[in-house]
Amino acid sequence: MSISHTFLHKQTSFILFGSLWVLFVILLSTGCTSKVERSGYYIQQDTLYIDRASYSNALEGFWLATSIGNWTGLVTEMDKIGNIGEIKTGAFYTREDWGKPDEPNIWDEGQPSPLSETIDFVLRSPGQHWGADDDTDIEYMYQYLMLQHNTARLTPQQIQNGWLSHIATEEENYLWVSNQRALDLMVQGYEPPQTGSPDLNEHTEMIDAQLTTELFGLFAPGRPDIAREIARLPIRTVAREETEEIALFYVTMFAQAVLPSNEETPNKLKLMASVARDSLSDEQYPAKMYDYVLRLYQSGISWEAARDSVYEAYQIEQRHGYDLSSQNLYCNGCFAGGINFAASLISLFYGEGDLLETIRVGSLAGWDSDNPTATWAGLLGFMMGADAVEAAFGQPLSRSFHIHRTRQGFPNDGYDSFPNMAKNGLKVIDMVVSDELDGRVDAFRNRWAIPLPPSTSTRAESYTRSTTR
Repeated sequence: MSISHTFLHKQTSFILFGSLWVLFVILLSTGCTSKVERSGYYIQQDTLYIDRASYSNALEGFWLATSIGNWTGLVTEMDKIGNIGEIKTGAFYTREDWGKPDEPNIWDEGQPSPLSETIDFVLRSPGQHWGADDDTDIEYMYQYLMLQHNTARLTPQQIQNGWLSHIATEEENYLWVSNQRALDLMVQGYEPPQTGSPDLNEHTEMIDAQLTTELFGLFAPGRPDIAREIARLPIRTVAREETEEIALFYVTMFAQAVLPSNEETPNKLKLMASVARDSLSDEQYPAKMYDYVLRLYQSGISWEAARDSVYEAYQIEQRHGYDLSSQNLYCNGCFAGGINFAASLISLFYGEGDLLETIRVGSLAGWDSDNPTATWAGLLGFMMGADAVEAAFGQPLSRSFHIHRTRQGFPNDGYDSFPNMAKNGLKVIDMVVSDELDGRVDAFRNRWAIPLPPSTSTRAESYTRSTTR
């Protein structure tokens, strides 16, 4: 494909994506000339109004639920990766395995997870701390850096200095594959986006960018176009091509979550996913994976059957250009971006907007199971708010966070709280609203006013097709 053809395709895709997103806003809110209010958010005359107090509770819900999803998914992380190559893990889990003994993962031969001997939710009570992990710590660091430098767009040098200041380079640092290689390159003097170049970083096909940048979607509420722009350099710090697209898919999902809706959560999620799908390049495997998993879900088969079909299609038959198995990677690329993207879509569709069920399906689906559980739990937790997340589990839950479990160099010996992290998130969004969204921070009413693109009803036929692939 020529350079001009590639540019034209990307330009056309962007226009289509923008049109579909505007139509999505209309479908959610019954029209921009009316006032539809829900949970402190409403659209009126092409402007999105967001109550900052409501958004703070939503951000707190994000941090709480993503921690629950992260730590619950860690119980089954790498327990089940299939039977290709030197490492074979037997039959995949099914729903009948929930509550039963955890089987060993590929590293701890013969031993169940130290977090829980049974496959169940991992929760922390008040007085305990949620420890940072790779699904929360890089996002925490990026939020901190944006406040430190008073910017909505981190520069290559700011990202490099931030990584070198807050991530250990000698001892255990809880980085793997592409993230670890990017850090090594930073130590050598390279800056992003060079650190994510396949010419220097041989691990860019791994999952890393997908689990470290979703938060940028929440920094540009209601504006996935801007969210993608401010997330692009952090994503390209460790990813390129398909894995970059997948990370941007998640950012697009999160940026839409604030839009007020008359739809119930399952239908709203499907609309959000359809818009995010149309940001993917049709000729590359992430779009084809999305379409494939969506068809499986729409066929009415069980999530277990869908997961088995995904395994057969992508790790055995290597369909749609996903050729990781032929590369003879360690554990058959069990933490590759592609297979874990497909697995995450299974938990998204089959979870149908239910936080607990989404975490259950994600935990049992296989592969790098803590990553999809953290991602979708975080999205649902944001949409629910912190108090509703706690109510869903029927018990008081800790709101305390310890970033120094995996990172270093933060105030208060690394101890923080979800309410304070949400408060800091509001400060970042104040910058984004003013500097990037051409919006207004209304201190008197404690709200944001965010202009939306002019309403249009075009591309309706394309939108209908996009929801029925």
